[in-house]
Amino acid sequence: MRVFRPWAFQGSLARKDYFEGWYFKHVSANRNQVWSFIPGISLSRDGRYAFIQVLNGITGESRLYEYGIEEFSASSKALNIHLGNSHFSTNGITLDIKNETWNIKGSIVYKSMDHYPFTLLNPGIMGWYSFVPFMECKHGVVSMQHQLSGGLYIDGRYLDFEGGTGYIEKDWGSSFPESWVWLHCNTFINTRASFTLSVAKIPWLGSFFIGFISFLYFEGKFINFSTWSKARVDTLEYRDNKLNIRIANKDYRLNVRAGYNQAGPLKAPQHGSMTRIIKESVDAVIEIELTDHLGNILFQDKGERAGMELIEKILEYF
Repeated sequence: MRVFRPWAFQGSLARKDYFEGWYFKHVSANRNQVWSFIPGISLSRDGRYAFIQVLNGITGESRLYEYGIEEFSASSKALNIHLGNSHFSTNGITLDIKNETWNIKGSIVYKSMDHYPFTLLNPGIMGWYSFVPFMECKHGVVSMQHQLSGGLYIDGRYLDFEGGTGYIEKDWGSSFPESWVWLHCNTFINTRASFTLSVAKIPWLGSFFIGFISFLYFEGKFINFSTWSKARVDTLEYRDNKLNIRIANKDYRLNVRAGYNQAGPLKAPQHGSMTRIIKESVDAVIEIELTDHLGNILFQDKGERAGMELIEKILEYF
């Protein structure tokens, strides 16, 4: 069943009002370069095409490269995507992208990948919601963190990613939520750790609910904070350009503070069509403190080059 392989191609090129996209983030060892590549498909009444979105996290510049749908192929069993002359897999990426703006060519190899853990009842980060049909958007985390080697030539300039850090996630369905907040960081200053959080307004049986998924992974420990695991968001506020979040489950409390200066525009799906424009930063700064129910600090660190998206309407529900 594909539900147990969220990293693989979940859809079909015969679908209508459908999108599917994978998110590959790369941070160089010196953290001077942050590049995200998003291959995917858009199948809508406005057109049917494949694409690669590119985001330079340092400058906020972004580009969308479109391809004929016949130039796209992906495995329903493994993460293995061919799009034009580019290839994406769990082993790495090989890029050959060019138009009148950026010319990108090269390879980055992945190793020491920490996969998101799963069970028969919870096959991915969405938990048992993974089995619920007809949700407008589903989400998967492929690699919480992995090491990089190799590099890319971008407009003739070589960017070295040797010893850098990578991350992979994906989305599929008909539309992104109406509003949400998303955070991700696996480039902390003192600890090899990975953190992801997403809070969103989710349509449900003619109404909606506010759901969230989150985890913190460090020192071999994996701690989940999600709606399906009966965790809760106690605070979600945005003041003085800082996002403050407090979440808890029966054993732990997590305090998160994040903010960004630079963000770039990305296209997002609406009824399968990539017509919505959102802002994403992959140059955010995040601070995390994890405590147990007695207040003992179990994790405390600051992360750089973090990912952050905030569609502020989500704040109205807190």
